[in-house]
Amino acid sequence: MLRLSKKADYALMAMKHLAMRSDAASASAREIAEQYDIPIELMAKVLQLLARRGLLTSHQGTRGGYRLGRASSLISVADIIQAIDGPLTVTACSTGADNCGQYAKCSVRDPLWRLKDRIVAALVTCSLQEIATDPPLEEALTPLVTLRRS
Repeated sequence: MLRLSKKADYALMAMKHLAMRSDAASASAREIAEQYDIPIELMAKVLQLLARRGLLTSHQGTRGGYRLGRASSLISVADIIQAIDGPLTVTACSTGADNCGQYAKCSVRDPLWRLKDRIVAALVTCSLQEIATDPPLEEALTPLVTLRRS
């Protein structure tokens, strides 16, 4: 199963939180952590990783905190995930032959690598802005509920 790490989930939540701020003001690690019931220490580490990769900027002081490092339309979901988890892999041999005894005879390696490339391409084309402007699930389901009641 292809699954994002909890840290990557938290990074996406924090980045969306910052992208949705209309005032472009900074948000502290504490503010974001409390909003989503995430341990503050873990959120702080995630935000630091994102800042090191240039996806966020950090500001010290009483009004300090984190802001997006560039426009949300210029940050892809792939950027965020890879800042936290590193390169996306779908097989043990994604990083080379050292990890798998079947490397030389494997008949699914190349198709799975192509599948990974397609997944990464999809993540690259989805921007943070797109995620931030997605309607909440309740809003998205409202037309379906209305149709079923008719």
